[in-house]
Amino acid sequence: MTWWQILGVVLASVIGMEIFAWTAHKYIMHGWGWGWHRDHHEPHDNTLEKNDLYAVVFGIIVFGMFAIGYVVSDVLWWTAFGITLYGLIYTLVHDGLVHQRFWKWTPKRGYAKRLVQAHRLHHATIGKEGGVSFGFVFAPDPAKLKRELKRQRDAGVAVVRGSAGA
Repeated sequence: MTWWQILGVVLASVIGMEIFAWTAHKYIMHGWGWGWHRDHHEPHDNTLEKNDLYAVVFGIIVFGMFAIGYVVSDVLWWTAFGITLYGLIYTLVHDGLVHQRFWKWTPKRGYAKRLVQAHRLHHATIGKEGGVSFGFVFAPDPAKLKRELKRQRDAGVAVVRGSAGA
C-alpha cells in the first residue's frame, strides 16, 4: 500500500469509528447494553466501571483484526490501526478531558469546552431513555442540545436533571 492509501484507510477508520460509536452508544449502550453502561451515568467512587467492559470487548475485536490483517490484508491491519487511534482519542477526550479520570482541567473556551458541555448535557438525563449527544469526538452546539433536552422533557421522553438548564 502507498502511504496515501494507508492515510486514507486510517482516516476513514477514525471517522467511521465516530459513526459506529454514536450508533453503539445510542442503540446498544442506551438500549439492551444498559446493564454495563448504567454505572457510567451514576455517581460512584470506583476507579473502574462496568462500562469499561465495552473497551475490553472492542479491544479483543481489534486485536483479532490486527492478527488477521498481519497475515491476510494490509487494509484490515491499517483499519485496526485507525480504530486503535480512535480509541486513544476517545480515551484522552472522553475519559481524560470530559470525565477527568486522568487529570483535572476544565476548558474555558474553544472546542474542548464544547466537547465537555455536550457530554455533560448527555449525562443530564436520568436513566437510559431520551438523551442527546451520543458521539464522543463530534460535539453538537450545546444550545441546540439544551433545546432538544427541553423538547424531550416536555414530551415525556426523558427525565432531565434540574441542573441541565433545559
